[in-house]
Amino acid sequence: MNSSQSVQTLFKPIAIGNLTLTNRIVMAPMTRQFSPDGVPGSDVTAYYRRRAENDVGLIVTEGTVINHPDSSNQANVPHFYGEAALNGWANVVTAVHEAGGRILPQIWHMGARGHVGDYTESEIAAIVQAFAQAAYEAKRLGFDGIELHGAHGYLIDQFFWEKTNPRTDSYGGDMVARTRFAVEVIEACRRAVGPEFPIQLRFSQWKGSDYSAKLAETPALLEQFLAPLVDAGVDIFHCSTRRFWEPEFEGSNLNLAGWTKKLTGKPTISVGSVGLDGDVSGLFTEGKGASNVKIDGLIERLEREEFDLVAVGRALLVDPAWANKIRDGRIDELAPFSAEAMKTLF
Repeated sequence: MNSSQSVQTLFKPIAIGNLTLTNRIVMAPMTRQFSPDGVPGSDVTAYYRRRAENDVGLIVTEGTVINHPDSSNQANVPHFYGEAALNGWANVVTAVHEAGGRILPQIWHMGARGHVGDYTESEIAAIVQAFAQAAYEAKRLGFDGIELHGAHGYLIDQFFWEKTNPRTDSYGGDMVARTRFAVEVIEACRRAVGPEFPIQLRFSQWKGSDYSAKLAETPALLEQFLAPLVDAGVDIFHCSTRRFWEPEFEGSNLNLAGWTKKLTGKPTISVGSVGLDGDVSGLFTEGKGASNVKIDGLIERLEREEFDLVAVGRALLVDPAWANKIRDGRIDELAPFSAEAMKTLF
């Protein structure tokens, strides 16, 4: 197939429960730190509106922190609590919806001061409630669902991973026990938003401190890990990998999103170096560009329904019109990514 024909698969509508999207492109959550004292302003609103105006199917916001003292140590990461911050997010939702987009906030706790063993059960309960309060506020403000950040070594993931969870009580031990904290968070959020409001969970095998880490070394262990999360109420899994084309386990070409969908039956989002690096046009040509990946490989997986949605990170950060340019075959107009792009909200 030629690239102009193949990309149309990215632009097929999809309905997941009561979440209806015009296409399969998701803006991946990317920390920007442009919210002074945790309050997103008009520049943040415009940043997300531009992506919606340019036909990104689903926007997942940068991580927004819950109301807990350890949730963030960065002053300009946006809050998801307090009147000023919530009013700022209400403006974002309005702008995205006016542009025809759909948007979820990523709800985040950056991690324990020491390790998760330091938290008493009463403090765990308070953190769970803070997540639930954020979920409630997201629904109240008119968001289209929520994403819980359970990846990359942050708090939920610290409970997941045996190397960061030394607990010997019911929150630690075997793989299923290490999901208990996440299960309580998901269940509390579900109670706060009701049965129809979408709950999405982002998880990863890799960690910021260890790119080769695995929560689950085999498909059977991954199934054990995922089952309690499904039972708790996850609607969509956002499966974070560094390179979408890499198989998750030996003996199969399925990536993490592919395995997760196969094992749970739930819709999944694949992410990892889609459109990344300076020469994005290299996606369409063998052996050119820093990523050396043809987009046909991504499209073929999507057409096989290995996964349902595709998250794009830095390529969308630098070029709000990425989706439209890909759809229209304007590959030569794609803006190259550079570190300078991180310094402004474009």
